[in-house]
Amino acid sequence: MLAMLRVDHRLIHGQVALSWTASLNADAILIPDDAVVNDPIQKTTLKMAAPTGVKVVIKNLDDSVEAINSGKTDKYHLFIVAKTVQAAAELASRCKIITEVNLGGVAQKPGSTQLTKSVYLTTEEKQYVNQMIDQGISVFTQQVPTDTKSILTSHV
Repeated sequence: MLAMLRVDHRLIHGQVALSWTASLNADAILIPDDAVVNDPIQKTTLKMAAPTGVKVVIKNLDDSVEAINSGKTDKYHLFIVAKTVQAAAELASRCKIITEVNLGGVAQKPGSTQLTKSVYLTTEEKQYVNQMIDQGISVFTQQVPTDTKSILTSHV
């Protein structure tokens, strides 16, 4: 069962490991990232950052899509944490089980504009968000579970 797909450039950190995982009652975290999957140090660090008893799986994007669509992840209360808006949009377009995307932490970059205190979007990232909205995906901002969920109802 899918608990949530969150975009957070920091991947597993305090908010994800403690607040979100507990709030969602997640027992597995999937990191869909083509670079991280080939970085043994980052993989080890992410697995160490997860709460005890929470399985961490790191796959490239294509393998993540395959695992989700095949039903292999159905036995878990799965929390997906994508590093980029692009990765989230790709997952959402290829996995029908994904119906909403949480923009939790998108780093400020040259040319980006601030959407919330923790979400900065470039023109390209805005296009991905708009694409998800056009596909009927509910895109919302919410940094921590106790914050009010703010659904993006129109193009950004």
